[in-house]
Amino acid sequence: MSPLHLSFYSAFVLSRLGLAFHRTHLVSALLCLESIMLSMFVGLTIWPIENQTPSFTIVPIIILTFSACEASTGLAILVASTRTHSSDHLHNLNLLQC
Repeated sequence: MSPLHLSFYSAFVLSRLGLAFHRTHLVSALLCLESIMLSMFVGLTIWPIENQTPSFTIVPIIILTFSACEASTGLAILVASTRTHSSDHLHNLNLLQC
């Protein structure tokens, strides 16, 4: 395994661990989700270059599009929850009360 692959895999795993263990604020969860998407984007950008497969060059653009949609939806939820609950703590958000 090359050091480049090791860095992408470790960034992905550390982002998932951060999402699993640091769930107090919505901002930290959104930041972990963005780092997961960034590591996937960089990995999928390097993959067609290493394998010389030009048919998969559109995949990083699709991932980047989904990442932008996820970020905008997450920020909208952050603003809405901050306005209604006056904090971004995840323990204040209970779906059974809505």
